Amino acid sequence: MFQLRQDVAELEEFLQHATRQKVRDILTLEIRKLQTDITLMQEKLNKAATPSDTPTEPPAKNVPSATRRYTKEITTYAWDQSDKFMKIYVTLDGVQDISRENVTVECKDSSFKLQVKDWKHKDCVLHVVYLFDKIIPADSYCKVKKDCVLVMLKKAIVGRTWAYVIKQETKEKRRPKMDESKDPSDGLMDLLKNMYEDGDDEMKKTISKAWAESQSKAPADLP
Repeated sequence: MFQLRQDVAELEEFLQHATRQKVRDILTLEIRKLQTDITLMQEKLNKAATPSDTPTEPPAKNVPSATRRYTKEITTYAWDQSDKFMKIYVTLDGVQDISRENVTVECKDSSFKLQVKDWKHKDCVLHVVYLFDKIIPADSYCKVKKDCVLVMLKKAIVGRTWAYVIKQETKEKRRPKMDESKDPSDGLMDLLKNMYEDGDDEMKKTISKAWAESQSKAPADLP
C-alpha cells in the first residue's frame, strides 16, 4: 500500500505539469484507480484489526448437572395428643428456611405420609401406616415450626386416648403341651420343638445349649 501511495503522489506531480487535456484525463483516471485500490486495502486491514460486530458464541463450558437429591426415610419422631388431635413431631434442623410448598402431608383413614423436599439436598419421608385409631384426613394437616414439622392428625373419635401411634400387633403364643398318646421321649421332643419355634432368642439359646449338653452326656448313660 505504501508503494501505491508513492505512485499516486508521482502521478499527481505529473498531472500538475501536464498541459494537454488528453494526458491530464489519463493521469486523473489512473490516480483515481490507484486511490480506489488504496481505500479497499485500508478497509480490509481495518476489518481484520477490528473485532467482528457479529456476536460469537462463547466456547461451551462443562455445565454441572442439577444437584441430585436422595430420599431419606425418617424413622424417629415424638408424639403427643389432645382430645381432638394426635400430634407427631419431626425434628429437622433449619426446616423453616425451605419453601413451605416443599412440606406436605398426605393422610388416609389409618395412615399418613409426610414429605419434606430439598432439606439439606435431601428429600425426607415419614410414612406411618396402621395407626392406632382412625383419623379424619380432611381435617388433618401439618405445620412448619423452627427446626420441626408438626403433623396434626384429627381423631375420628374425639376424646379417645391413643395408647400408641401405631397398632401393637399381639401374638397369642401357643402354650406347648405334651401329647400323652406318644412315647414320652417323642412327646418331650415335640414340646421342645414348639418351645423353640415360639420362643425368643434367649429361649432358643437355652434350648440349644440344653440339647447340646444332653447329646454330649448320652454316651455315658449307655451300659
